Amino acid sequence: MRRRQFAVLPALALAAPAIAQSDQRPELRVAVQKISNSNTLETPREQSNVGFRLSTLFVEGLIGTGWTTDMRAVPELATAWRRVDDRTVEFDLRADVRMHDGRVMTAEDAAFSIGGARLYGSATPPEVVATARRTFPGFERMEIPREGVLRFVNRIPDVTLEGRLAQNVGVVVSQAAFEAAENWLAWARRPVGTGPYRVAEYRPDSSLTFEAHDAYWGGRPPARRVRVVEVPEVSSRVNALFSGEVDFITDMPPDQIPIIERNPRFEVLGSPINNIRILAFDAGHAVLRNPLVRRALTHAIDRRAIVDSLWAGRTEMPRGLQLPFFGDMYVADWESPRFDVAEARRLLREASYRGEPIPYRCLNNYYTGQTATAQVLVEMWRAAGLNVQLQMMENFSQISEPGPTRAIRDWSVTHTFGDPVGSLVRAMGPRGELQNQREWTNEEFNRLSATLESSTDRAERRAAHARMLTIIEREDPGYMVLHTAATFIGKRRDIRWRASQGWPLDFRASNLSFGA
Repeated sequence: MRRRQFAVLPALALAAPAIAQSDQRPELRVAVQKISNSNTLETPREQSNVGFRLSTLFVEGLIGTGWTTDMRAVPELATAWRRVDDRTVEFDLRADVRMHDGRVMTAEDAAFSIGGARLYGSATPPEVVATARRTFPGFERMEIPREGVLRFVNRIPDVTLEGRLAQNVGVVVSQAAFEAAENWLAWARRPVGTGPYRVAEYRPDSSLTFEAHDAYWGGRPPARRVRVVEVPEVSSRVNALFSGEVDFITDMPPDQIPIIERNPRFEVLGSPINNIRILAFDAGHAVLRNPLVRRALTHAIDRRAIVDSLWAGRTEMPRGLQLPFFGDMYVADWESPRFDVAEARRLLREASYRGEPIPYRCLNNYYTGQTATAQVLVEMWRAAGLNVQLQMMENFSQISEPGPTRAIRDWSVTHTFGDPVGSLVRAMGPRGELQNQREWTNEEFNRLSATLESSTDRAERRAAHARMLTIIEREDPGYMVLHTAATFIGKRRDIRWRASQGWPLDFRASNLSFGA
């Protein structure tokens, strides 16, 4: 008889912070696969799916995103914004926004958060500074022309400034709290923002506790506390939900959805989101140095079979590294390299490939269904004559470590706003992770990245985008697209809540209520 596994959730047994006895709001308990990749909560340091999931609970930007509606830009800490010129955006700040330290948010807080020492200071970790410079590559200065008004001034024209400022890198935090922190790490584990919940306690690799920020400008939060616990195993998260230890569980693979939904007390919500799963290539590897081999790898994969079998058809195959919410920047007739084993074999013959091993570094289900997907990919490659060897790693440092065994790795790219600058350039451009890791570079691609970032001509930008996709996905592959990511949340049916179209969990009063 198979023994049932139960979750071990020590964080739920922790002594709770003191809360007034009269507060009858419930506590919300959430089990996640992982809380943070960097053991911090500072958003420019935690640019990942797990970081995006929780950041909207405690920090906010000038411009928000309609996560549960149409993904459009919405007012957040700014009530309105307008273009002064091609280089400048002006914001009307929301009045009387109370921060978690009790202070009223000022234009000085916003200017400091986006253009000051938080992102660019001498004590700020280099990886945070790099993220800031990649997010705001043309940043020149912040201005406060009058009370309650803030200006972001760029060095060069940029039609994507509003989208850049909607990313969670430039969230607004308390300047006084940042400057009073003992050091950067102390700050990063307990940042002080404006969101509906404030960070009360963070235990790295274990638990994260938020308390309601009752002075929140958007209305009193419906939960008095949100307790997040790290439970890596899917079965343990499911058992924790069934046993009543938690109310929400994240990162449900499709095969678990019917199991949860058989119980009338629970339901699963979710959909494809603004993230695309890919594999990154290291073009410096001895075998992958030949682009023909990389092209063969892309043609040997049956993406439809992966979506239908491992995802039960619950996600989609995107048209390259782009999504329809790009609007007129979306290249609607683009196609990822077709599944064609004969073409893969032809390319390998042309490349004089003789079965040399190609390492593939993988984590154990950091991404939903990651291990099963990797095993299927290896077999598909083998059928085309590619000797790809799966190497299971323990952490991201091992995944990215340079060396002769770095050739293929799992990755995903979140489309942070509706323009290819927010994904293709951000991840693959000259300041992006792929090139920073020295895995791939292409001179023409980099020139076109600059065009995409600085041109104000829509036709020129669209042509640049189409050409960049051709270079990096077909001619000189830097990655290969697998499928659109999807996220599924198991929850108590009696809690009214809508899933977002991205990673974030929205537990504000407008999206969460308890009871029948």
